[in-house]
Amino acid sequence: MSTPLESWVEESARLTKPAKIVWCDGSEAESERLTADMLRDGTFLELNQKTHPRCYLHRSNPNDVARTEQLTFICTRQKEDAGPTNNWMDPSEAKEKLRPLFDGAMKGRTMYVVPYILGPAKSPYSKIGVEITDSAYVAANMRIMSRMGKPALDRLDNSADFVPGLHSLGDLDPSRRFIMHFPEEKLIWSVGSGYGGNALLGKKCFALRIASWMARDQGWMAEHMLILGLEDPSGKVTYMAAAFPSACGKTNLAMMVSALESQGYRVWTVGDDIAWMHIASDGTLRAINPEAGFFGVAPGTNAKTNPNVMTAANRNTIFTNVAMTHSREPWWEGIDGPPADGLTNWKGEPWTAGSGPAAHPNARYTVPASQSPSLSKHWEDPEGLPISAFIFGGRRAHLAPLVYESRNWQHGVFVGATMASETTAAATGAVGVCRRDPMAMLPFCGYNMGDYFGHWLAMGAKLKNPPKIFHVNWFRKGADGKFLWPGYGENVRVLKWMLDRIEGRAAATETPIGNVPTPSSLTLDGLSISRDTLNELLSVDSSDWLAEDRAVGEFFAKFGSHIPPAVTQEQKALAGRLTRATVSAK
Repeated sequence: MSTPLESWVEESARLTKPAKIVWCDGSEAESERLTADMLRDGTFLELNQKTHPRCYLHRSNPNDVARTEQLTFICTRQKEDAGPTNNWMDPSEAKEKLRPLFDGAMKGRTMYVVPYILGPAKSPYSKIGVEITDSAYVAANMRIMSRMGKPALDRLDNSADFVPGLHSLGDLDPSRRFIMHFPEEKLIWSVGSGYGGNALLGKKCFALRIASWMARDQGWMAEHMLILGLEDPSGKVTYMAAAFPSACGKTNLAMMVSALESQGYRVWTVGDDIAWMHIASDGTLRAINPEAGFFGVAPGTNAKTNPNVMTAANRNTIFTNVAMTHSREPWWEGIDGPPADGLTNWKGEPWTAGSGPAAHPNARYTVPASQSPSLSKHWEDPEGLPISAFIFGGRRAHLAPLVYESRNWQHGVFVGATMASETTAAATGAVGVCRRDPMAMLPFCGYNMGDYFGHWLAMGAKLKNPPKIFHVNWFRKGADGKFLWPGYGENVRVLKWMLDRIEGRAAATETPIGNVPTPSSLTLDGLSISRDTLNELLSVDSSDWLAEDRAVGEFFAKFGSHIPPAVTQEQKALAGRLTRATVSAK
């Protein structure tokens, strides 16, 4: 008798009609076979094996280079359950639309069955998924990004407790491209794209969209957050989780080389993108990283911005849509050094100055987490790590100060719910437009975000000692249009202030939006920054914030009765504080 997994694979094969079926075991021998196949058919190009052993370049179709949010759907029986910020389709309609696209889609191709574990292999909080795909590139990436193959099958045994995901490249026609999520069935269908977030179904599709629905129902949290540990001079490590929209420096912060390392402050990486958190028996919030690798944005990554990932990505790495030097080494804008002669761009064409970017702005690297020098020795602790602080942030050229602390958990949820940031190349569409992105989850929440805010409030009420909640803005600019804060490794100075606030040591000034550091409470020795610049970094303009508050009210209105009263109370309370501050300033 077939197991639930075998039955689903057989059913998918009848629909897609592959030439053959390969069950992935995650072994080195299998990886070598997949690599050889992809080198043979041109899916992979070999990079310089002396300088970058077991590193390969993949060039995706030029029409398939980023997440396609307009083609990503949440398919629930009730439209209201998906909410106003998700694209919605009725589950029956979605299946009727996609079944013809899957019919025979794998003819002449290999179907790869990719079982995987999200989370440490021995953690009770990890989950199992199985992706069916006709892309060897997807299988190779999933091997890096998850615990793939035999460990997952052994843990699953004959159970039906897995999230199935069916993926086919199809014909890569954007008009026939859909990423469908059926959270009530814990099912994912994706067709017509080979790009990371659309095709690696264990990543955003399962680990966030489906998992967020599961987390709400089961009383845990699935968040678009990095996890880092800040070690102090005594050796104590305090863990923090931080949410930033894609390409806003999340990976750089998670893997930071601390500017205060000589003073005994060091940053340890637990995860760079996704955090699953549960309430432990002692009432603390503990987090695991469901992923086993980093799928990061390459442009802008260099020895200054992220030396740890530069070290990690010089072996066993898949590069997607980067440029290649004449000596077959990966290259992208912002890497160390100018472009070399004989550069080939991400489309495989000879590159010349003025011919556009050599690497696609959303070019990626897929690298095993185990290769990062900053990786915490506790990153796979089965029970997860205790979270003492949440950090929200985004790109705001003006308005938001360098850092502020929320007044309490309820206010902190409001701070996260009001996040906004300039858009980047990580998603298709216009770049540089300011958009609301609550908790950096707007593209990834699998249900109504009004209800999601309610889940945050409910989780806080169950916590014995809720994490403090902060907001940061590394991207504030002066009148000359230049960034006021140096960023990168210097950001540890802000993390240190947070640690000092957690432990009751640092001073702060109360403002209408929250607690802002006093200038003397930040550790700035060794940093060349004027008092005027510091004052501007920490300033809160109440009249500007009143305009922001009105925009927030308009955004919340989208959710109607799903917005929790506690959140609208916080919005009204902020408006009152800002109005009083504006009047007193006149």
